[in-house]
Amino acid sequence: MENNFHPDAIIIGSGLAGLVAAMEITNAGKKVLLLDQETEQNIGGQAFWSFGGLFLINSPQQRKMGIKDSFELAKQDWMGTAGFDREEDHWPRQWAEAYLKFAAHDKYEYISKMGIKLMFMVGWAERGDGNASGHGNSVPRFHVSWGTGTGVVKPFVEKAYEAQRAGLLRMNFRHQVTELTKENGSIAGVKGNILEMDDKERGVATNRTVTGQFEYKAQNIIIASGGIGANHELVRKNWPERLGRAPENMVCGVPAYVDGKMIGIAENAGANIINRDRMWHYTEGLQNWNPIWPKHGIRILPGPSSLWIDAKGKRLPAPFLPGFDTLGTLKYIQDTGYEYSWFILTQKIIKKEFALSGSEQNPDITNKDYRLFLNRIFGRKAPAPVEAFKEHGKDFIVSDHLEELVKKMNELSGDRLLDYNSIRQLIEERDRELDNKFSKDTQINYIRSTRKYLGDKLGRVAKPHKILAPENGPLIAVRLNILTRKTLGGIETNLNAQVLGNDGEVLKGLYAVGEAAGFGGGGMHGYRALEGTFLGGCIFSGMKAGKYIGGLQSQ
Repeated sequence: MENNFHPDAIIIGSGLAGLVAAMEITNAGKKVLLLDQETEQNIGGQAFWSFGGLFLINSPQQRKMGIKDSFELAKQDWMGTAGFDREEDHWPRQWAEAYLKFAAHDKYEYISKMGIKLMFMVGWAERGDGNASGHGNSVPRFHVSWGTGTGVVKPFVEKAYEAQRAGLLRMNFRHQVTELTKENGSIAGVKGNILEMDDKERGVATNRTVTGQFEYKAQNIIIASGGIGANHELVRKNWPERLGRAPENMVCGVPAYVDGKMIGIAENAGANIINRDRMWHYTEGLQNWNPIWPKHGIRILPGPSSLWIDAKGKRLPAPFLPGFDTLGTLKYIQDTGYEYSWFILTQKIIKKEFALSGSEQNPDITNKDYRLFLNRIFGRKAPAPVEAFKEHGKDFIVSDHLEELVKKMNELSGDRLLDYNSIRQLIEERDRELDNKFSKDTQINYIRSTRKYLGDKLGRVAKPHKILAPENGPLIAVRLNILTRKTLGGIETNLNAQVLGNDGEVLKGLYAVGEAAGFGGGGMHGYRALEGTFLGGCIFSGMKAGKYIGGLQSQ
């Protein structure tokens, strides 16, 4: 290699998992070559754009909020959610148990040493299907980084540049790997294209003009290239029948470079790909009125109070309530024959309960602005990005009158399936359930129950109120689109992150981490996820690979 830089490891992908692996390897005094098809502006990958949720068990924040959590309870929730039921789930199950131990013991100290701070309120994401042994979080575990995903990525980026200055790390951007090379049955290097430089801002799709080729060799090659979320053709190809028909129209929750191509390249080199049909997509997607990447979608992280109806105006049944069962709700919506649904809510609900996923949609947390954050909690309006979507977003309708609201909903969809009288009756029936402190309505009971948790009462769940009461308005309708996000299956690996071949044996010299490995083992989440586990999965799998390679004796 040029300038006599001979790496001990080559890492493909400069996202969170790749950066963690690079840090661990260079901490051991070994050299790393980091390759990425994107520009240097995109270092940090998808994680930079995330809300910054981290799954922890029995954390100091949980204890301060009066939450009693334990490894046993978290394992009960994880296994009930994952639903492991395949022979190929051997390593995913091993990774799941190892990750739970990490989240219960070492994870808090690990991120704290990196300077990552967590907000005092713990969120309650993916509340589940209503069964103790089934899907969902029994308690709040969604810890938001003070700084969002940008803050999670930052210390690992800084470590990369420190290692670069020390001569231990070289970063070659605009290097697109197209082939893994072999010698004597082991993966020994990479080949690919050098792409033309591009000055577009972070997240914007860049050119794929080839200006040259490269070939590098190392004893250890780590794939840290992400999943398939932006490759909608591949998403549809892998779409499972259990989630209904594959959507024709989807918005995209990740940048265009999340194309899944390295997973196919690994397969061509002999890697075993498992659980292709396991994926994690959201039903509360918005078309971004100010897009950065193609088909840019933003997910609403909803509180539980919005009335959720399908395209025909039928109320979604429990447990398909806002924030409860992501994939169950996805199947329900797809089975209606339409690819969208609606929230109907009030200004009081949107103010308290609407958060938007993404670092750029949460400037108060991303920029660590206490004044703005307090305004989010105690202000009269929703956070500024939410109000901007309400004003400019194509999927938002605002009106003081229900009849006008329903008329505009029909105009927006073009399907004209909603009947005003039926919608009014549906909301009136829901509102009557608030006349007493007790109710038979599952959603009303859930709203009242969740407010017993202080974090929800303070900053997440609006006080129960009647949707049609004028003092709670104006009325708001939001059209919800299917939004692609995460790959839950991927390259099969053992607990050292070593890639396994089709024969179940280690494919020497090759490793996979992060989303490319289904966040570990080829699918440690199983069929579904508990949320807050994706960034943590990148950190954990990158750490495991990095420490293992760092501890190897140089040959």
